[in-house]
Amino acid sequence: MGDLRNAGKYYWHYLRKYWFGFIMTAILIGISTACIVIAPTYLGRAVSELTTYLQQWTNEATRQNASLGTFHKTLWIYLGLYFGDASTLLIASMILARITAYSTGTMRVGLFRKMQRMQVRYFDSHSNGDILARYTSDLDNIFNAMNQALIDIFLAIAQFIGILIVMFDQNTTMAWVTMGTTPIALIVAGIVMQKASVAVNRQQDDVGQLNGYINEQVTAQKVIITNGLQKDSIAGFKKHNQKVRKSATSGLIWSGILNPLMQGMSLLNTAIVIFFGSWFALNGTLSTGAALALVVVFVNYAQQYYQPIMSLTSLYGMIQLAITGARRVDEVRKQPDEIEPVSGKTLPGIKKEVQISDVHFSYLPGKEILHGVSISVHKGEMVALVGPTGSGKTTVMNLLNRFYDVDSGKITIDGTDVREFSLD
Repeated sequence: MGDLRNAGKYYWHYLRKYWFGFIMTAILIGISTACIVIAPTYLGRAVSELTTYLQQWTNEATRQNASLGTFHKTLWIYLGLYFGDASTLLIASMILARITAYSTGTMRVGLFRKMQRMQVRYFDSHSNGDILARYTSDLDNIFNAMNQALIDIFLAIAQFIGILIVMFDQNTTMAWVTMGTTPIALIVAGIVMQKASVAVNRQQDDVGQLNGYINEQVTAQKVIITNGLQKDSIAGFKKHNQKVRKSATSGLIWSGILNPLMQGMSLLNTAIVIFFGSWFALNGTLSTGAALALVVVFVNYAQQYYQPIMSLTSLYGMIQLAITGARRVDEVRKQPDEIEPVSGKTLPGIKKEVQISDVHFSYLPGKEILHGVSISVHKGEMVALVGPTGSGKTTVMNLLNRFYDVDSGKITIDGTDVREFSLD
């Protein structure tokens, strides 16, 4: 639920300015839903009118009164409703496609601009391949989900609500029968979705690590060949690739199993409605034609009732990838910016000296790297930092250039703390 909540905040940040387009889409989908849920009632009327016509036509006494006029009229209305459904969906899809194109473009620009303001600490702790994967794989997953799944999500929610309203308006008893398997479906879906969420998150993280490893190996390929490290490089690749294979398999299984399960629940639900509807037709107080029409209508509703659920579950893998992608991109958006001092000073050049005074520093909390380091260098002097790998030579230079800020102590240039200088 945490990933879903964070993803919702991320999408709200970028999509809220398209509120008018979403309102228009909601209205069009509302019209489409009204058409699609009302259409079965006219199918039921058509069946009832055709039954009445056949009964009148087979009876010599009433054959002259038999007419297909009302049947044809009802049939035309039925077809018109489906045409209205298709046309409004087309317009809504075009609106959402435009929103998707503009919003994902803004997300990409926002991510790039954010990286220009971030602290060096983030880039030191994340591989280039993992960062690149957020630009490519994660943003592509967001675009694909918005482009292909957004209209289906709108439609599924609207159709589900519309079907419930019309079912209870038609017959309360049959409506409750149609909804009978819903608790079981919700429990099954909840379990599978939780497992799928964990698996897909792990999959995308592993893909980012694999991309990072590949990027490092390609960058250092000359060194690898020169030193004969090809076997070590391949062994490292196989290790990362094996992790991706396992997590991707788990993600695909859990994401893909949901739709077949919901299809099975839909068939079970339809069978229950047919059975109970047939019993209701034989033992109820309705006429044969009306009872038959009611069964036909609710068999149709039983299929439509699970259609929004199956539509969403068929897209669940794509939706989960988009949620995971939003989480990974939002992690970057929430990173702290470089601290820009108010009315920062300009550094014209070194006039006297550079001093490092009792500096303590740690990359990770609780793991201090520098312990009270003090160095004083006057202008024109040359000082060499000598020591084994990991002794802090590069760290001192990072602090001097203010890629990081000290935990305690200070670094001054001509008596001015480097944190007081403007970053520009």
